[in-house]
Amino acid sequence: MYNEKDIIAQWNADMYDLNETYTDDVELALMLMGTTPKKVLEIACGSGRFLVPVAKAGHDVTGLDFDEYMLKRIPHKITNEKIKWHKADVIYDDWGTGFDVVTLGANFLFNIVSDMNYEQAQKLMIQKSADALAVGGHIFVDYVYPQYPEKWFHNPNPNIIWEGTDSHGNFGKMSLLDNVYDTKSRIARYIRRFDMILADGNTLVQEIPSEKHFVVLEQIHKWLDEAGFVIEQECGDYQGHPISEMTNRVIIWARKIR
Repeated sequence: MYNEKDIIAQWNADMYDLNETYTDDVELALMLMGTTPKKVLEIACGSGRFLVPVAKAGHDVTGLDFDEYMLKRIPHKITNEKIKWHKADVIYDDWGTGFDVVTLGANFLFNIVSDMNYEQAQKLMIQKSADALAVGGHIFVDYVYPQYPEKWFHNPNPNIIWEGTDSHGNFGKMSLLDNVYDTKSRIARYIRRFDMILADGNTLVQEIPSEKHFVVLEQIHKWLDEAGFVIEQECGDYQGHPISEMTNRVIIWARKIR
């Protein structure tokens, strides 16, 4: 996912499935989609945590992701659902057209991996969503949105994200180190560190410098408007509460009108 060595990427995919098991976002998205079958495109579908239950609800789904270790996990989760997926760089590759729903979920706007300028890449994801949708279709955006990002992202203390043993017997720990946040540029920088004890007894350490751009809500609104969307619903959590100091997300359901 972040230029890790293959054995780390494989461990990472296992840890994702073990740790990322929440369903509130899927339930909210399904409620917004309604029961009439839709043609749905998920960007950065990973191992199918969101993709598969949407397909099981009766929708015709397509997933795009460039992490082959994540994608390899999808077949084990499906039966006869209308679901397809393929490896793609969502920045540079074509998404297709004629979809009823495009999802940019699971904080993807903050986790884009690309050599493109980060803010330009975020804007591009909104525009490519519009291009992939039929007029009248919807975009679902789910984005981490703390009211005080300087407190949320600026944390010099180590933050352990995942720790555990994968299906091949490799034990690992992923930590975020040296987190700093620049309030002017809204850039968060940190080190993504992997400490591995492999099944054969060898050890492996990899540190990956990372940089993310925190986009403010007003900018997302502007990009949606420029891309031809009108916002129909917006909330600060999966229970539908308004965005406030008590919430730390923004969920947007917007319709393409042109």
